[in-house]
Amino acid sequence: MDSKPLNIIIAEDDYIICQDIKRMLTQIGHHVISVVGNGRQAVEKTIALEPDLVVMDIKMPEFDGIEASRRIQQKRSTPIIILTSYDDDELAKKAAENGVSAFLVKSAKEKEFKRVIMIALARHDDLIRCMKLNNELQEALEEIKTLRGILPICSYCKKVRDNEGYWKQVEEYISQRTEAEFSHGMCPECEKRIYEKMGLDPEG
Repeated sequence: MDSKPLNIIIAEDDYIICQDIKRMLTQIGHHVISVVGNGRQAVEKTIALEPDLVVMDIKMPEFDGIEASRRIQQKRSTPIIILTSYDDDELAKKAAENGVSAFLVKSAKEKEFKRVIMIALARHDDLIRCMKLNNELQEALEEIKTLRGILPICSYCKKVRDNEGYWKQVEEYISQRTEAEFSHGMCPECEKRIYEKMGLDPEG
């Protein structure tokens, strides 16, 4: 997952920790394209530079890591790893609700960093797929709502009028808005009426 070099932004207000993270990321083959010291800058740089990943401290001036993550995801969906000094399940839950892809303790070594980067990218991909499926579902539901609304139909030829004012055959209208396909036949009542009109016996 992380075989190709990533462009990464680091948001950390502690200079020594920041340099240590930058060194590890560089050693495992990634590019640190920007280093910022507060949450507001993290949001601004992420929107401007469009990195592949953001590594962000949980506690920073301006915005904390969770608030910065929330604002980033509103503007541009981005994988985010939050750095913290200790594990906290409640904090992890809150962070996940605001678009954070993974957690990492600040004392982590190079191997752990590589693993968490893979997790963050995979979770972000899953999120994007879920969002796409949700959008497709919403579109499908809107189509269903269209068919459930009041539908103008001609009393004589039985054509229906679409939202743009065009009159169409019922089967054409439904086929365009659902996955239904039509095959034409004749109901018993119509068959009997037509046979009688032609002077034929429908049972013969």
